[in-house]
Amino acid sequence: MRVVVAEDTAILRAGLVQLLEDEGHEVVAAVADGEQLKAAVAGHRPDVVVSDIRMPPTHTDEGLRAVIELRAAQPGLAVLIFSQYVETEYAARLLAAGSTGVGYLLKERVLDAQDFVDALERVARGGTALDPEVVTQLVGASPSRRSVDGLSPREREVLGLMAEGRSNGAIADRLVVTERAIEKHVANIFLKLDLPVSAADHRRVLAVLRYLGA
Repeated sequence: MRVVVAEDTAILRAGLVQLLEDEGHEVVAAVADGEQLKAAVAGHRPDVVVSDIRMPPTHTDEGLRAVIELRAAQPGLAVLIFSQYVETEYAARLLAAGSTGVGYLLKERVLDAQDFVDALERVARGGTALDPEVVTQLVGASPSRRSVDGLSPREREVLGLMAEGRSNGAIADRLVVTERAIEKHVANIFLKLDLPVSAADHRRVLAVLRYLGA
């Protein structure tokens, strides 16, 4: 897996590079700001990007805006936001702009390095990896939540775990129920969110985006 890392804190940037290389991945570029990130992606065509949000020159939202621009130009580019902050407006735009290969993790909540690597690999394969706190804040910031009001508490719990990028089997293990029970909950979620079977759409991702208010 070819990775571009964008992180302005030198020690953390070096740590991410070392971690990923130790796991057998190739870090093709490690940069410190949004403009360098865009240049690195154009020059190296990575499989996935890891980016902080707040980077030079203003330390506000340069990283996230750069990622949104990159995704618009290259819809298949997988991106994992890795930050201390939840920027709800731009995060919702990022998730709405593409339904696969997106992650958003909070630095202080990643307690195991392997969890980070697993999430990055899942995003690179086209999956999602969303921290539950990110999900909570995005839902809380959404002006329209009626579409999920009809879900039962268990269905909301299942959908929240789907938003973290978990498979039916992983959700079943987490909730200590059978995978068949989760399949029924997922089917009910699709029905209540009015997401019919479609060859053109990924209903699982659409359900997550509906949940996030995207």
